[in-house]
Amino acid sequence: MAPMAGVTDLPFRRLSRTFGAGLTTSEMLTSDTSLWQSRKSRSRLALDAQTHPVSMQIAGSDPEQLAQAAKACVTHGAHIVDINMGCPAKKVCKKLAGSALLSDEPLVASILANVVNAVDVPVTLKTRIGTCPENKNGVHIAKIAEECGVAAIAVHGRTRACKFNGEAEYDTIGDIVDAISIPVFANGDIDCATKAKAVLAKTGASAVLVGRGALGNPWLFKQIDKYLSNGEHVAEPLIEERRRVIVGHLQSIHNFYGEEHGTRIARKHFGWYCDAMKQNVDSVSAKKIFNKINTAEQQLSYVNHFFNGLTTNEENAA
Repeated sequence: MAPMAGVTDLPFRRLSRTFGAGLTTSEMLTSDTSLWQSRKSRSRLALDAQTHPVSMQIAGSDPEQLAQAAKACVTHGAHIVDINMGCPAKKVCKKLAGSALLSDEPLVASILANVVNAVDVPVTLKTRIGTCPENKNGVHIAKIAEECGVAAIAVHGRTRACKFNGEAEYDTIGDIVDAISIPVFANGDIDCATKAKAVLAKTGASAVLVGRGALGNPWLFKQIDKYLSNGEHVAEPLIEERRRVIVGHLQSIHNFYGEEHGTRIARKHFGWYCDAMKQNVDSVSAKKIFNKINTAEQQLSYVNHFFNGLTTNEENAA
């Protein structure tokens, strides 16, 4: 499961593991550990045994600060430290962090060397295929990572300039696989089991890293796992299965964040669940109603009401 800020919190990591994700990574943490006492950072630091091995992601641009943050992650319980050089968000890149680092290869080398030398656990890298379509320097970045002792690299098939626009490009990921000997995880637009297999076949990557395709669809991990293991096609979940998982997920969000903040967080997840459904549902109206609800109890009540309507429609169709 790809680390995604504002998404891959502890409840989502637990759920992803339940459905077969082989590895989950925390939301991105700033390398400035003096800021780790904020409410947002404290929630991102939450770990538990259900998500072992623990991979924690850090972001920043100062090599020594990143090294110290990596040490703090290990002290906190991380078994793997992941460095973010892939995020295209403006607020991250304007601090010369995330994918902005790809334009400064000497700094990339300094960061990776400092972090690898600072900790005894594996260090991984999340990156992109380059800075822009005219400068796909992902192969060079990957070689730097390998030389610095990075244990594995995850590559999103877009450049920094592309952000999330257009389609992911896998040829460069394949070039990266051919250029280095450490494991490469292919990332970008993997939204079904057959796409996962096709990307692995095209790139030769060791694994796929699933991001936005899992929003509202944690079943995707099971579908990919089964298909890659034995060619089994796992059917889309039935309505009652969706109800059970969504209610359980929202309850875990409420419990983790508390009612006031949890109800706000739950809104985007319910929206993703609605958008991901194959049934003929009025997701726009459902999301509008849900987004006006301010209590955990009423949110769960609405979810059950929503699914009761879907069950009735399904029975009438039958």
